[in-house]
Amino acid sequence: MKRLRPALLGLLSLAYPLLVYYGLGRFEPRWMALPLAGMAVVRAVATRERVWLAAAAGALVLAAASMLGNHALPLKLYPVLVNTMLLTVFATSLAWPPSVIERLARLREPELPPSGVAYTRRVTQVWCGFFVFNGGMALATALWASDATWALYNGLLSYGLMGLLFAGEWVVRRRVRASHAHG
Repeated sequence: MKRLRPALLGLLSLAYPLLVYYGLGRFEPRWMALPLAGMAVVRAVATRERVWLAAAAGALVLAAASMLGNHALPLKLYPVLVNTMLLTVFATSLAWPPSVIERLARLREPELPPSGVAYTRRVTQVWCGFFVFNGGMALATALWASDATWALYNGLLSYGLMGLLFAGEWVVRRRVRASHAHG
């Protein structure tokens, strides 16, 4: 059950925009806030890390605002919160190394050379830029777009962009490694 909980939480988080879009056509926003509150409580119980406790607290605030005001906007701001929290984690790791990407790289290559450290720092910066862009788009779609456009961007397009960034970084990394192997 301990392994299933994070996977289920991750799946619910990924599906969140589509679930909200589907639910808003059928239920009042205050009732749609209950699953968000539930996810926040599960996340708070499942983690001991301050940043994810802060994310859970933020999600509870959004859920409470939606419940009290019976408004959909707080529900639609959850992707903004997620991007803000990820930006915080990645940017903080730049200020206090090692960077997030360096930590991940060292799982595979514990003796990462200085060029690898520099590369992972740059990749972490790129991800910070992505989270700024993606969070901005999440905010713009929450404030000014239709529910369908919000769900399309936050439930599909943002994941496609993330996948493109992963794939692009993989291609660049292979080229960088090859150039260092020959140089």
